[in-house]
Amino acid sequence: MELSFGRPDDCAGRIPQEVRCYDFLDSLGIEYCCADHEAADTMAVCQERAAALKTRICKNLFLCNRQETTFYMLVMPADKSFKTSIVSGQLGVARLHFADERYMTEFLDLYPGSVSILGLMNDREKRVRLLMDRDLREQESFACHPCINTSSLKFKTADLFAKVIPAMGYEPIFLEL
Repeated sequence: MELSFGRPDDCAGRIPQEVRCYDFLDSLGIEYCCADHEAADTMAVCQERAAALKTRICKNLFLCNRQETTFYMLVMPADKSFKTSIVSGQLGVARLHFADERYMTEFLDLYPGSVSILGLMNDREKRVRLLMDRDLREQESFACHPCINTSSLKFKTADLFAKVIPAMGYEPIFLEL
């Protein structure tokens, strides 16, 4: 996996969602590294990518309540276990579960395997609430997909909280996971 500074030299053939991520980060003056790779099919592959990026990677889960009326994106370190009862309890929501992919596509313009915090820039109506593990604030850098699972980005966590999330119009809800 080869890291390059900034957006790929040639964006021809890349999906619009990915190119919008580069445009968005560039518009905010965010310095980032980018790497192309195959889609990961195991956590072991994800951990290899984390080592190459020299940062902790995250799970990005698209969730909803039982009635499918309230939707969440949970961003948490990949090395932590997702326990529905813990997240549900902290939110005061019964029966939290994975949301149907049709909502992911409708609200975030994303597809399974490509969920990324950057997909929130596509949620113009703010139908998805952002949930984040508290520990993420302590990391020096943050890694995510540019809305496609065959590329990864890395940038400063400080930029995530000071520039990226506010520019998308979100206030994260921090959880203890």
